[in-house]
Amino acid sequence: MNIRTDILLRVYIAFGLIVLFAFAVVAKLFHVQFVQGKKWTAMADSLSTKYVNVEAVRGNIYSVDGSLLATSVPEYELRMDLLAGGIEKDDVFYEKVDSLAYKMSAFFGDKSARQYSRMLREARRERSRYFLIRRKVTHNELSKIKKFPIFNLGRYKGGLITVQMNKRILPFQTLAARTIGYKNENVQPVGLEGAYGRYIDGETGKRLMQRIAGGIWMPVNRDIEIAPKDGADIISTIDINMQDVAQNALLKQLEKSQADHGCVVMMEVATGEIRAIANYTRTVDGDYKEKFNYAIAGNQDPGSTFKVASYMSLLEDHKVDTNTRVETGNYKIPGHLIKDSHGSIGVVSVKRAFEESSNSAVAKLINTAYHDNQSQFTDHLYEWGLNEKLGLQIPGEAQPVVKNPKNRSWNKNMTLPQMAYGYEMQLTPLKMLTFYNAIANNGKYVSPIFVREIRRLGNTVEQFKARVINDKICSDVTLKKMKEMLEGVITEGTGKGIIYNPAYKIAGKTGTAQVADANKGYKAKKQYQASFCGYFPADKPKYSLIVVINDPKNEYYAALVAGPPFREIADKVYASDLDLYESPVREKFVGNTKMPSSKLGSKHATQQVYSAFGIKAFYASNNTNSIDTNNGVYIKDVDYREGSVPNVVGMGLRDALFAIGNAGLKPVVKGSGKVVSQSVAPGMRVGMHYPLQIELQ
Repeated sequence: MNIRTDILLRVYIAFGLIVLFAFAVVAKLFHVQFVQGKKWTAMADSLSTKYVNVEAVRGNIYSVDGSLLATSVPEYELRMDLLAGGIEKDDVFYEKVDSLAYKMSAFFGDKSARQYSRMLREARRERSRYFLIRRKVTHNELSKIKKFPIFNLGRYKGGLITVQMNKRILPFQTLAARTIGYKNENVQPVGLEGAYGRYIDGETGKRLMQRIAGGIWMPVNRDIEIAPKDGADIISTIDINMQDVAQNALLKQLEKSQADHGCVVMMEVATGEIRAIANYTRTVDGDYKEKFNYAIAGNQDPGSTFKVASYMSLLEDHKVDTNTRVETGNYKIPGHLIKDSHGSIGVVSVKRAFEESSNSAVAKLINTAYHDNQSQFTDHLYEWGLNEKLGLQIPGEAQPVVKNPKNRSWNKNMTLPQMAYGYEMQLTPLKMLTFYNAIANNGKYVSPIFVREIRRLGNTVEQFKARVINDKICSDVTLKKMKEMLEGVITEGTGKGIIYNPAYKIAGKTGTAQVADANKGYKAKKQYQASFCGYFPADKPKYSLIVVINDPKNEYYAALVAGPPFREIADKVYASDLDLYESPVREKFVGNTKMPSSKLGSKHATQQVYSAFGIKAFYASNNTNSIDTNNGVYIKDVDYREGSVPNVVGMGLRDALFAIGNAGLKPVVKGSGKVVSQSVAPGMRVGMHYPLQIELQ
């Protein structure tokens, strides 16, 4: 054999071995993939585990009077382990599966008993360990389902697996819905839900999940490895009764005027707390929905409500006094003629011109006083912070636009006189309201707040107070004159006969402004904004209020459009707020020897109160059958057992929340005062975080 033949032989042998090896590899791959595929897939799935986040129960949002504005209720996804211990044997499962199917069909009503039976039998044949039965099951439904055949074998034997989720609900539905807001994964957070998410959301837990056949993930253990931490509660400044009054009054006027949109905001003068806020937009169907928060994000020319700032500047700089005479009617400036909507009322005092809302008068006064030093006027506006955001607790506040002579768009002949009556600027209704609130608050200018405090398990975590923007916006002399002029609007001016109420004093100002139609300007289509801003009772202000109606049809003057809802809200709030009336003299009855009743709660605190009044307090344990209370009162222990419903009837809200929290339950509060009823009888055993409803009076 020559060398060439020897080399070729070796090459052929090596190549043949490589080919044989390749065929062996392909054959093995084929065997693993198609013959043993199910075996190895199942093994791979069984070895795949991961931790997933478990959503915490979000905190509640309460109104200032204790009413529940937003809460989370448990909602369950029902799954079934068809190979659970109690039904591992075929005879046990097939004996009861038809009974289970009948119960499920009767309860859910979406499938026949035969369909449910076939579905469960097929899942059994496929040896499913995490079979989906139904989504969105309530807690009450779950408690009934657990009594069905097979499921009643117990937590582990019956194969029922529940995955808890949390559904956010608003007990009062549309009341303050936009202010309460929402938080979704793919949407920008809105309102209190978004702004205070870091408190409300709580801390997510961790659960170990295992992948099973079909790519489905199921819990390794029935219990969560790292339990989530529930979110904190938000105590808002909203008063649910005032909110209801405000929304109804606004909606009624919008429907009557067929307006495009409108808003109303009511604030407590001294604290800056927002008691009611509503925003409605007309839909294509003609209904009104809360789609946009105009109160905090709706920048518009404020119109005549801004005249308050103009006259305050004039009075503060001693340019005029309330009895200064001024001509009304028409005032011509280069390129523009400023008119009074109701025509001339002649030469009148400054006070009278303000009361009758004369555009020409205020434009002439401002232009005459500041024409040679125009920044002197705008400096006042900047000192009062009208060009700055309020720094609200909820997102979405619009940036105010208040010009000054340095702006490119400033026209030295037209801008100043037009600013005088509320044009050439952009302010939100809430921005305008805070300025009026400062007048009512004796010059103290505060930023509005929507949240009073944050609580966790009934304990205060953080409290909020209004930020002081300006301790004194003007002198007391100017303040006194401005208050008199604002009261005069109601008694002698544009608000006379519409907003005036002889039972109490109202102070405020009407504002009718022509608004621009998007980028088309003012001339494309005439549309107006009617507003009324003021406070009450004028002699001792407690609430400030603004109503804005945009693009009303037919009537558009502020007194006729914004005045009625303002009057309705003010009347109802004044009638219902007992703090606005003098305290009645309490009568004392001789011979009343009945001892006062004691609310359930802290024994130590109760003993201290009775001791201060010289009343003897007896202590009695829960098994005490009788005790002599002729000369005193007795204090009884309150049991706090986890998972057991406590008896909170008779308790105040704080003590009730403490007792319910210690029992591991979720309080759902309605009303104010002391607890008069609870949704579940004391001593009943319920699951953790069960929503216990309590009613207070």
